[in-house]
Amino acid sequence: MEFNNVTAHALANIYFDGKVISHAITTAEGEKKSYGVILPGSYHFGTEAAERMDIIAGSCSVELDGNSQKQIISTGSHFDVPANSGFTIEVEETAQYICTYIN
Repeated sequence: MEFNNVTAHALANIYFDGKVISHAITTAEGEKKSYGVILPGSYHFGTEAAERMDIIAGSCSVELDGNSQKQIISTGSHFDVPANSGFTIEVEETAQYICTYIN
């Protein structure tokens, strides 16, 4: 996946002692995205805006807050997270993602 005509924010967001690293971009249309790498482990994230998480390499299991059912998400698939919510993501082998923030 490639993005053209974007503003890239140079500093990375680093979470969980460097096990999740994310870079932010803003498209020419004003759409905000982040992309990065998730190393093996289990991590919980809270959301303010709704999000679409595309897994572009690897796989993971995801449990949305308030839902006890885990989803298995593999390369080329995505999951959606409601605004003001959260999710737990478990990765066994390194995964890469693109997150699109939905207004």
